[in-house]
Amino acid sequence: MTGFRERLESISRANKSLVCIGLDPDPNLMAVPDVADFNRAIVDATADLVCAFKPNFPFYEALGMPGLRALEQTVEHIRSVAPDVVLLADGKRGDIGSTNEKYAQALFTTWGFDAATVNAYAGIESLDPFFEYADKGIIIWCRSSNPGAGDIQDIRVNDGSEGQPMYEWLAAQAAERNTHGNIGLVVGATYPEQLSAVRGRSPGLPILIPGIGAQGGALEESLTAGLDSGAPNVLISSSRGITYASRDESDFAEMARTAASTLRDQINEVLAAEGRPW
Repeated sequence: MTGFRERLESISRANKSLVCIGLDPDPNLMAVPDVADFNRAIVDATADLVCAFKPNFPFYEALGMPGLRALEQTVEHIRSVAPDVVLLADGKRGDIGSTNEKYAQALFTTWGFDAATVNAYAGIESLDPFFEYADKGIIIWCRSSNPGAGDIQDIRVNDGSEGQPMYEWLAAQAAERNTHGNIGLVVGATYPEQLSAVRGRSPGLPILIPGIGAQGGALEESLTAGLDSGAPNVLISSSRGITYASRDESDFAEMARTAASTLRDQINEVLAAEGRPW
């Protein structure tokens, strides 16, 4: 299995997990000062409980070159100790085609990520350079969890039939372009109704669901809204709720494992109640 969808399904079943841990290092919150050391401890403690790790690029870029070196060391460590876990770059890159060629090259060739979040504001066509990486996951930012998301994402689009919110239109467009089976969507957990609408427009596409935990997203409602008819095709993302479960140097990794295990168990309880046990 080499394609993104196959890799995601394989590791999800192997670890019985839909958990994606966001690695968002904040020196003001970390239990230890070194970013690479912090990430290594989190990864070592949780690698058997997750389907994906998701480094969030701005947190590393904000630290300058030391942050990027820490990201490089983090990627190398994940590849060494958890080679089957999906490595997802969260940067929501997006621009016109020629720039996207370089974004895609950077994320997939230079950094070697398995998947990346992207921004389609310049139009679906602008993402073609990403789509050409047929074995990589292209996760389009669709409906975000921030309070003001609706200012743009809920604008109604008339595509020749009945009007629909832009995020629903985008989900349908993504499904149409999914010729390589490698496109997914980002939909925040704070809006389960919108998530259900997106799933209806995009059967077969993996959905990354951030916002569980610190952002107040409802786990059960979001999970049931996002489940696909075949494989679950869902990644439940938690960052601060796991990585900062403790800020004590003596037990932060252990507490991160406990938080990740608890989230995995909660997800699996919902799956079982839905008749979808592993």
